[in-house]
Amino acid sequence: MFDLFFRAAAILGLIAGLIYWLAYSWHDTKDGARSLFKTLTLAPLALFWLVTSGMAGSSDWIMALGLSLGVLGDYLLSRPGPRAFLAGMAAFGAGHLAYAAALFLRAGAPDPGALSSAQAIALAFLFGLVASIELWLAPRTGRLRQPVRAYVFLIALMAVAVILLPDGPGQAELRAGAILFLGSDLLLALQIFVLRGQRRRGMAGFLVWPAYVCGQLLIFWGSLLFWTFPSV
Repeated sequence: MFDLFFRAAAILGLIAGLIYWLAYSWHDTKDGARSLFKTLTLAPLALFWLVTSGMAGSSDWIMALGLSLGVLGDYLLSRPGPRAFLAGMAAFGAGHLAYAAALFLRAGAPDPGALSSAQAIALAFLFGLVASIELWLAPRTGRLRQPVRAYVFLIALMAVAVILLPDGPGQAELRAGAILFLGSDLLLALQIFVLRGQRRRGMAGFLVWPAYVCGQLLIFWGSLLFWTFPSV
């Protein structure tokens, strides 16, 4: 039965996601159909994950909550007006916070002395990226400077949690998902605050959607592996 529900959720999400990508992702139209297809892309999977993790009594329900908050953010960002934009940003920020909290709880307290060279390099790159965002993005955000700064901090916190994960099943998928999610957010920031001209903004939007959806799907799949099997 659960297998049937999962397949139905995956098929519905795939159809909705493709329709949104091809018909809506490259322009700024704010209508009901756009909101419907954007929301339906990940909503069935988020609902399936919440229900199954709750029934199993697994602590990965916090990760499922993070995905659900992302779905809420998808809907809000598809609606017109600055209030909807701010609410969508807040929903995604809360989703990143949920992801970070769940990963830190599952992995346990990090040991700074046990950092590998790859982890140290990844953390240094992340901190450098956050610093560069403050330089090139913050001056362009106007009244949204503080909300954008808060959002950058929350997604960086999620990325740190992923970088510090101990070796084990699902680690690679979670890291790849976080990279794609971070990349999609950078593209979205370029689209909203930096790029000028409909063609450039449309191309950025066309790239944002598959990067974001694939990132969320990899986080989902990596979480199933990471919570199912013990760390080594």
